[in-house]
Amino acid sequence: MLKTDQTIEPTPPPGAAADWTIDQGWESYAPAEHATWDRLFARQTAMLPGRVVPAFLEGVALAGLDRPGIPDFGALSERLMKATGWQVLAVPGLVPEPVFFEHLAHRRFVAGNFIRRPDQLDYLQEPDIFHDVFGHVPLLAHPAFADYMQAYGEGGLRALEKGAIDRLARLYWYTVEFGLIRDGDDCRLYGAGIVSSYGESMFALDDPSPNRIGFDLRRVMRTRYRIDDYQQNYFVIDSFDDLLRQTIETDFAPLYQEIATQPDYEPGELAPGDVIITRGTQAYALAKD
Repeated sequence: MLKTDQTIEPTPPPGAAADWTIDQGWESYAPAEHATWDRLFARQTAMLPGRVVPAFLEGVALAGLDRPGIPDFGALSERLMKATGWQVLAVPGLVPEPVFFEHLAHRRFVAGNFIRRPDQLDYLQEPDIFHDVFGHVPLLAHPAFADYMQAYGEGGLRALEKGAIDRLARLYWYTVEFGLIRDGDDCRLYGAGIVSSYGESMFALDDPSPNRIGFDLRRVMRTRYRIDDYQQNYFVIDSFDDLLRQTIETDFAPLYQEIATQPDYEPGELAPGDVIITRGTQAYALAKD
């Protein structure tokens, strides 16, 4: 998920550098932890072909994630640097927003170095190394998406000055974490929160409950989201190139002012002007409520 926290102190914890990075400690992983990674990896890669955007699987191979065991961030960064200039750095957990955006703006992706317990395979509240690395890293090997992530970090630093982080966080949530992409008449997965989750990888494409809506920047930034369950709305981009173009060409300062006076949309709500790809029943959310 968005690896920031507005409530934590800006001083890094003991053992962390000034930029909040730490040593991954790869040699300290126990065999059982490597086995947990391998189990999660095998489960996801068995069901993602035909469901995830092809660039994701290409990135898995390019980054060397298909090798057994938890990836070593040093070797992983070497491969990414050659492809798109990105590197992966370990952090002790959630980091302050300025730190997160500064890293992204300089093509540094920060990732937690712990892995979930075997009894947490299907749900974990705080993102672990499997979510951060398996979910996010493959698309950092795709040039347009890699550029989008850097542009997002640069935009985050500007949004801090405008007091608009909540709006920009929604863009990250509905693209980087829970985005879908068009593939002809179909949709494919690309968001890290989906592709690292076995249940949501099926729900996002197959379940009749959620709305699937054509991506619109203003609409996304006015839409609340759920952090504790499957999404009720998914937004579908046309391509990574188009997502990058919209991000680079948009002047966000007047956009923030414009939407500040407009009401938010709730999760699952449809809005006038939505390009509805799939009108969901919302049965899943209604049953939970």
